Amino acid sequence: MAGLSLAAMGVASMLDLIAAAGAEQVAMASDDRTGLRAIVAIHSTTLGPSLGGARFRPYRSEHEALVDVLRLARGMTYKHALAGNDLGGGKAVLIEGPAEVDRGRLMASFGRLVDRLGGRYLTAEDVGTTRADMDVIRTVTPHVTGVSEKFGGSGDPSPATAWGVLQAMHAVAERQWDDPSLQGRHVVVAGVGKVGLALAAHLAAHGARVTVADVRPEAAHAAAALGAEVVDPQRAHAVPCDVFAPCALGATLNDQTIPQLACQAVCGAANNQLSTADDGARLAARGILYAPDYVVNAGGVINIADELKGYDHDRAYARIESIRATLSRVFAWADEHAVTPAEAADRLAEQRLAAARRLGPRAESGPPNSSPGFSPGSSPGSSRRA
Repeated sequence: MAGLSLAAMGVASMLDLIAAAGAEQVAMASDDRTGLRAIVAIHSTTLGPSLGGARFRPYRSEHEALVDVLRLARGMTYKHALAGNDLGGGKAVLIEGPAEVDRGRLMASFGRLVDRLGGRYLTAEDVGTTRADMDVIRTVTPHVTGVSEKFGGSGDPSPATAWGVLQAMHAVAERQWDDPSLQGRHVVVAGVGKVGLALAAHLAAHGARVTVADVRPEAAHAAAALGAEVVDPQRAHAVPCDVFAPCALGATLNDQTIPQLACQAVCGAANNQLSTADDGARLAARGILYAPDYVVNAGGVINIADELKGYDHDRAYARIESIRATLSRVFAWADEHAVTPAEAADRLAEQRLAAARRLGPRAESGPPNSSPGFSPGSSPGSSRRA
């Protein structure tokens, strides 16, 4: 997050944090009747209304929750920009408390907060929330995506996210070993929730050797049924392999873990994998190829963005497959300009955002420097305002 280091965030005021993040708006709500404690961060509406998931998990403090939601919202701005979506970056966190709550009432209360934002923020499923939650939110606001197919939605975005990560791994393999095949490649998947488990299944089907880790034994056992080896999640990052795939929570690549990595590339579904901006350079210094997380994990948002023009599964998945070309373009731009892939992805996203500010949010479709090999396809909002 530009302007403040992670250490400084620990003592910064809420307004300082918001200013440093460059957020357009932050909304908070507290409802003692339902137990709701929620923060919505809208980072940017330059390309269109902000869209990002609602995360429901315990936080040690409201300050920690604010830092998390601001980082996630900024990441969504860049993710949509490079994915070619006509959408801005937003995110929500619901702070899970110790007391048991009526989940339906809690989600309806959160939906009313979303509705009061008047369409500037569209919510979706994320860590700790489900499609059923989105269906509840739908009863109080139209500003929700990823609802059940019976309501015209695209459903659970996890399969789409996993499919996109697989496309990114093909790009990594082609860049690293001049062969897009994953046959025989050893991939360590750290975190086998809905996305990680689906990714492990895809990798096994493509002939990869798969190792998995998860703090939940039942999740690791489910992955083991695919023929995957199970390792301790505390040492998963240090397992010798071709590709390390972080698929749980973020900030796992840092000055402590990067020296311990024994992989040739990092390509996973987790958000905000780099703890600081310096960590991209740390990976490069070790000769480890880093696939920027918000490029790799864009399959879910590409999928739900398709809902804005009437969901079509085949059309959405065809756009998800363009992640492979997008990531290849990021690698090429990084080589051309002698920067890290993380820096290259940021610069390409910023080029699209800058062009939109000059010409208007619907002036272009797709990311900057797009070509038949790079464009993710027609942007879902290019012919109508969502």
